[in-house]
Amino acid sequence: MMKTNGISGEPPAAAEWEMRPGGMLVQKRSAESDRNSVPAPTIRVRVKYGSTYHQVNIGSQATFGELKKMLSGPTGLHHQDQKLFYKKKERDSKMFLDIAGVKDKSKIVLEEDPISQEKRYLEMRKNANMEKAAKCISQISLDVDRLAGQVGALESIISKGKKVAESDVISLIEQLMNQLLKLDAIMADGDVKLQRKMQVRRVQKYVETLDMLKVKNSLPHNNGGPKHNSQQKQRLAPVAEEQPQRHSNSGVVVTTKWETFDSAPSPLIPATSASASMSVTNNNYNNSNSNNSVRPRFNWEIFN
Repeated sequence: MMKTNGISGEPPAAAEWEMRPGGMLVQKRSAESDRNSVPAPTIRVRVKYGSTYHQVNIGSQATFGELKKMLSGPTGLHHQDQKLFYKKKERDSKMFLDIAGVKDKSKIVLEEDPISQEKRYLEMRKNANMEKAAKCISQISLDVDRLAGQVGALESIISKGKKVAESDVISLIEQLMNQLLKLDAIMADGDVKLQRKMQVRRVQKYVETLDMLKVKNSLPHNNGGPKHNSQQKQRLAPVAEEQPQRHSNSGVVVTTKWETFDSAPSPLIPATSASASMSVTNNNYNNSNSNNSVRPRFNWEIFN
């Protein structure tokens, strides 16, 4: 006996229930319970698609989704592009046939779903583009691997102090930049987008390495060492030659030209003026001592 919930006579809320076509309320079935139960009888339904009728033998407890998959062969429609109507009402793919009231020799109408077909077409196109993008990234990765070997070879040569042709470095940079342009042209999402981003970073790293090698390769080297010591000696040599050596009578070597000044007074200052000024100063000093008074030696302007 089925227990009811109070006066209303409703079944307990813990269980899920479904209504059978005859009005009987039973516990809702699941896929696992259907496998454990007795196999359902097979019914034959008539499906109308356009002006053609198709007869399909299917279990009475099957779903409309299973019926759509069985109709894909004779109709040529994908099961996601189908719409099934029973008693002028569209039925969901998860609904069971017997619950909807489908019986033996029942009539079902099949129509094409353009919206679902468009969605499926877009999804297929997106998947195809993603697959194509993945293949392109894979090919670019192989090309970058080949160029990476050349970058390592140039780096090994230049690090040993040897020089390489600058055109080889420039050509390798251009090839890497072409691969970078190919990666930028790829439109992808999800994991493919992440792979593209990783390859872009990888190519940029190699280009930066080549730029540094190009600068290092342009520096002058002499058997693995810089030439600045020899150049510095060459620059200091003319300076030493420009400084003449003069020998004095005492045997001292003079290496610098010194500017000499005569001991005679400058012709701009006459000797008479100097002697006159000295005499005036002596007279003033003698007069100051005789009068015991201080007299100014200059004519000062006195303000009251």
